[in-house]
Amino acid sequence: MKRPILVWAVLCFVLNLALTSCNKANADPNAGAPPQPSVVPDMDANNFKLDHPEQFPLFVATEYKATPEVNVTGVVSPDISRTIPVISLASGRIVEIHTRLGDVVKKGQLLLRVQSSDVSGAFSDYRKAANDERLAHQQLDRSQILFERGATSKSTLEGFETAEQDAKVTLETTLERLHLLGVNKDHPTGVIDIHAPVSGVITDQQVTNAAGVQALAGPNPFTISDLSHIWILCDVYENVLPQVQIGDYADIRLNAYPDKVFKGRISNIGPILDPNLHTAKIRLELENPGLMHIGMFVTATFHGKQAETHAAVPATAILHLHDRQWTYVPLGNGHFRRLEVVAGAMLPGKMQEVVSGITPGTQVVENALSLQSTVEQ
Repeated sequence: MKRPILVWAVLCFVLNLALTSCNKANADPNAGAPPQPSVVPDMDANNFKLDHPEQFPLFVATEYKATPEVNVTGVVSPDISRTIPVISLASGRIVEIHTRLGDVVKKGQLLLRVQSSDVSGAFSDYRKAANDERLAHQQLDRSQILFERGATSKSTLEGFETAEQDAKVTLETTLERLHLLGVNKDHPTGVIDIHAPVSGVITDQQVTNAAGVQALAGPNPFTISDLSHIWILCDVYENVLPQVQIGDYADIRLNAYPDKVFKGRISNIGPILDPNLHTAKIRLELENPGLMHIGMFVTATFHGKQAETHAAVPATAILHLHDRQWTYVPLGNGHFRRLEVVAGAMLPGKMQEVVSGITPGTQVVENALSLQSTVEQ
């Protein structure tokens, strides 16, 4: 009887040990896992200490050489030297408009017609001058005959010669005015036709049907721009102006066509800075490939002359927080510091350029987001 009792007691002891182990395993789900690092804050919010820093691998920043780049925004604008205003030399009321804003026109094409009293007055002056010149010529012929017969004096003849010359000048002046107005002296009319002085695109329209126009005053009816060549106007901050030189070329990328790159030549650097933004106007000139429209936004990239050495780290080592960029560097003995950096271009192999903040050879935490999450816990 004693042997079965002994066996039963041993089985109960083993079962009790097993149940105890299971309860301990259920009570501690992290049993066997690496210890959670605890954060000890410093007086400086960017400094802190970790109990287990080995859980955050480090990376030594490598060296990356590249020419400095400056990216700015700009706007497509017409070339002022290729922009021609359409003016009216006669005041009056518009009776016909044959083109509209945005139309492509050819040189000599009819744009609009204006009914003007100036044209009627010019015809009246011309006819009167023609009659005066004809009368003066007849009087000169009669005076010439009388002088040859001795019936008049030479001074009288000379007076008629002067009058006839003055009449010719007046006639020529009134005829020239008709030519300037663009009307034919043989076809009297009170309507003047206004034609395109150059070929291009109508980029501004200030008139409508039945509107009035003033000769050489007020807004011009139309403005025609030759868009085969255009300007890019950019604002560049004064601290990067040394990297921008007249005659250099910049890469132009249209927001509408980001995969296409064009070259623009720097033709002017504004001598006056914006008093509020401290930026200078930079003018780029280039040939329009046909894709650029007035008012388009572009990105211009200016390239420096000499290569600069920057640091390169894994992209995960840079933390983007509150519109700023940070990285973590070890200080030793579990201490870390958060440094603000300026990140540059993405590089092959999931690396990223660091323009400033750290130098090649600096140790950084490979996964800045993981460390930041631990700090915030």
